[in-house]
Amino acid sequence: MSLLFDSGPKLRVEEFRLLRDLINRFCGISFAEDARFVMERRLKERIDALGLRDFGAYYQYLRYHSRRHAELEHAVECLTTNETYFFREDYQLWALRDQILPELRERRSKENLGNRLSIWSAGCSTGEEVYTIAMIVAASGLFDGWDVRIFGNDIARNVLHTARRAVYGPSSFRAMPPGYERFFSDTPEGRMVHPRIRAMCHFGHLNLLEHSRTAIVGRVDVILCRNVLIYFDPDSRSDVIQTFYQRLIPGGYLLLGHSESLLNASTAFELVHLDRDLVYRRAASRTRETGTDS
Repeated sequence: MSLLFDSGPKLRVEEFRLLRDLINRFCGISFAEDARFVMERRLKERIDALGLRDFGAYYQYLRYHSRRHAELEHAVECLTTNETYFFREDYQLWALRDQILPELRERRSKENLGNRLSIWSAGCSTGEEVYTIAMIVAASGLFDGWDVRIFGNDIARNVLHTARRAVYGPSSFRAMPPGYERFFSDTPEGRMVHPRIRAMCHFGHLNLLEHSRTAIVGRVDVILCRNVLIYFDPDSRSDVIQTFYQRLIPGGYLLLGHSESLLNASTAFELVHLDRDLVYRRAASRTRETGTDS
């Protein structure tokens, strides 16, 4: 087994740094020096698939081949981990349910902002977070009859296929609380998300560093970007946070992972102390939302 594991081309230090920097410029993900052997192991399958001789040839392919952009996406898919499940970090989701959603419902009604709710799950992986948010919104009853849109994006196309299929195995349900089973139906392949919930959810392929394309998300009331920015270098992290600020309506909320903060990254947001969590908010404006994209 060890001979099989050790077979194939080796990733030299110089090649690792070239590949690391190229991928970082493409999507913002940062790799420490000790990630070289992980990169070597995970990218060998791409070298084999393309029939290349070594990592040097692979770097040249990523730089100059006509399909370099598509191959960079394949490389990122190989190098990123997409472990998620329904109701992950549930304390934050209860803060969303108990405080953020009621506040948004009241403010939108009071200020005549329209019966529309938009939420963005940035880095949604296989879609469990998107459907979790939709179930929470539906169960709350606060937005019945409203136009509710929950958008999930990821840079990896393979996970988006799973998200759109909306069929999940047992591991995805390991933290799901009682009462939400009604939003699923059993199939031979697994449990499928109910059509009512699926109709609220939309998925798209998106690189968070491609600022011009993030406009497709529109203006949103809440952004969840949990345990994504920890993989970005500081400059890329700041760029993405600025994008989030631009996408949020005044008074909209940004929810990060439990180990993440905006310290040394942005001063544009207010820190809000909720009963169950600390979240960030774009300061409310006296000017009502116009519906234009800015």
